[in-house]
Amino acid sequence: MTKRIYMDYSATTPVKKEVVDAMMPYFTEIYGNASSPHGFGRDAKKILIKSRETVAKTLNANADEIYFTAGGTESDNWALKGVLKSIKPKGNHIITSTIEHHAVLHAAETLEKEGYKVTYLPVDSTGLISLEDLKAAITDETALISIMFINNEIGTIQPIKEIGEIAKAHNIYFHTDAVQAYGNVAIDVEELNIDLLSVSSHKIYGPKGVGALYIRKGTLVANFVEGGAQEKKKRAGTENIPGIVGFAKAAEIAHDNLDEHVNRLTALRDRLINGLLSQIDYSRLNGHPTKRHPGNVNISFEFIEGEALLLMLDHKGVAGSSGSACTSGSLDPSHVLMGIGLTHEVAHGSLRLSLGDFTTEEDVDYAIEVLIPIVQRLREMSPLYPANN
Repeated sequence: MTKRIYMDYSATTPVKKEVVDAMMPYFTEIYGNASSPHGFGRDAKKILIKSRETVAKTLNANADEIYFTAGGTESDNWALKGVLKSIKPKGNHIITSTIEHHAVLHAAETLEKEGYKVTYLPVDSTGLISLEDLKAAITDETALISIMFINNEIGTIQPIKEIGEIAKAHNIYFHTDAVQAYGNVAIDVEELNIDLLSVSSHKIYGPKGVGALYIRKGTLVANFVEGGAQEKKKRAGTENIPGIVGFAKAAEIAHDNLDEHVNRLTALRDRLINGLLSQIDYSRLNGHPTKRHPGNVNISFEFIEGEALLLMLDHKGVAGSSGSACTSGSLDPSHVLMGIGLTHEVAHGSLRLSLGDFTTEEDVDYAIEVLIPIVQRLREMSPLYPANN
């Protein structure tokens, strides 16, 4: 029987048993609406308050600065659109980067169509923005800087503290998409001068469909959903209590075990990177070599197609993802890989393997073992491979 090894943790994670156990009573026993005044409602309200406090603690934030959402995409959209629409016309300019998640890029494009101005900062070959470019892009109309904490494709960690200091010095709001960072690096919103921060439950072994937006007290942000009084009237809709409970439990576990998690994953990550680069020629690591997500491995293999590589890898029981967008139905290569300067051909031959809490050394060694002949086989079919000429 073929092994089944999951190496796509950056896409989503399994829900941990402790998280499921914490959620279960809130489906059938404590099922009241947190807005209801009776005992059933008060019980739900009590755990809602506790969950908000738990998530806030993991960020060194205040509980009333945490707003629960349906996930990272919603949080990103709310941050960008909420800030820009709340302070126009005083500030109608946003600064972001060319390699943001599409939740940020598409929100920015929508704002552009509505008359707002957007500056997209380029990145270097490792995926880092230039702080000098950031400073040069600031104008009197700049209302928001939105730079992701860790890139979801190549794992590069941006200089968040320095960006926060620049934003604070210019009295500009700073938002960061921390969906990949949360649970993988220490985050202190006070120390890092972050005004808005997006996180998602399903990246930290919690349930899908729930996340949060941290909004620093005093930050001007327009309401995202009109209706009831939930989330201090800013995001109406009956709260997903089971999901929020699971999210809070997952956040608590991730926060309490952060150092052990990071150290273990970093060792596995480097084992995988070194094993592949040392045994497969015409390969390169994408992203920063050291300032990167502890579980992210993104490698380009020249002279092959990423889609074929993924299919053959899946046949061997290893689940990963392609650095190109072909799996989403697009023939265009990843905007992130193009952003760091790769050619179309090299970008299309990229593979992201992301590791997590259930990854073992045996999993890593197996991935290396099956990848080497797969890459070789695909290259033997390529007219571009030097050995075939």
